[in-house]
Amino acid sequence: MKNHYNQYSACPNPYGCPVEATLEVIGGKWKGVILYHLLSGTKRFNEFRRLMPDITQRMLTLQLRELEKDGLVHREIYREVPPKVEYSLTEFGLTLQPIIMLMRDWGERYNKEIAIKRNISEKVKS
Repeated sequence: MKNHYNQYSACPNPYGCPVEATLEVIGGKWKGVILYHLLSGTKRFNEFRRLMPDITQRMLTLQLRELEKDGLVHREIYREVPPKVEYSLTEFGLTLQPIIMLMRDWGERYNKEIAIKRNISEKVKS
């Protein structure tokens, strides 16, 4: 990580910065949300669509495939008519639980801070 204060030294890992690697795998608008929903258990594709109405079908498919490729999500296909597909976290994917829960907690705190600041700002304008 570069910092103009040189607070962080160059990453000694020959494979790159571990924070960068983590963000590469779980970063973006949807991956963290998908992982968060999978923490509560197996989900089918349409369950994700209900839980995340703003994501397009194409984007959901792409994000699930990337998470599967990275070994975080398991895709189980049931050979029946109509075909049923379920998604769950792999054992490796479950190791992200503390990170995802800390992100949730921080997001809740951030939302409260923003609400307080907006409330103060609106009172000042009045």
